[in-house]
Amino acid sequence: MDTTAETVPERLIRATIELLAEQGPAAIKARTVAAAAGLSTMVVYSHFGGIPELVRAVVDRGFNELDGAFSRIPVTDDAVADLFSMALACRRIARQNPHLYDLMFGLSTRATYRPMGEADLRLSGRSPAFREAYAHMVESCARLVGSRRVDEQDPAVIAAQLWSFVHGYITLELGEHFADFDDAVEQVMLPMGVNLVVGLGGDRASAQASHEAALRHYASTDSAPSR
Repeated sequence: MDTTAETVPERLIRATIELLAEQGPAAIKARTVAAAAGLSTMVVYSHFGGIPELVRAVVDRGFNELDGAFSRIPVTDDAVADLFSMALACRRIARQNPHLYDLMFGLSTRATYRPMGEADLRLSGRSPAFREAYAHMVESCARLVGSRRVDEQDPAVIAAQLWSFVHGYITLELGEHFADFDDAVEQVMLPMGVNLVVGLGGDRASAQASHEAALRHYASTDSAPSR
């Protein structure tokens, strides 16, 4: 068994992500992670220092995946459609591993919800991995402003609004708050995105067309159901 310093951390990160997907955050303990990776418990501490540091590495891996998904979205002349494509990519990743998503964007700390002290402060929003992924959103918002499809305004502020819309929707959908809708993406997520663009000064008809085009492309390339 190869246990070099380069491969052991990767095995532990992958084992943690798989445990999250299969059993949830309560399973993330040094003993269970090490067993899932086929390693001794001590390697968790020798390579990461402890479970909190391992979890932070896992969260960074989640943002790396998001960064990769954003990078694969083609840049087109339709910045509105591109932004909605990014929103749909976020949703796909969240649905693939909801527990990992919750660690990335929510308040959970391995199945507990509590106020965090300064020493335990969540740093996801300040990590380089997050910033690299989020930079795609800001760049797309700058293209949106440059396209004159919305009023002149700070792209960073638009990005923050879009980020809030996307992850607010995803969080509620994962909590099954939209279970009464036949297709929550089409009936809730899409019109909410259109309304946001209109609120930014965009034309409703063109915003609707762009969102629908992005959704059609997503449906043709992703096998996951829209509900």
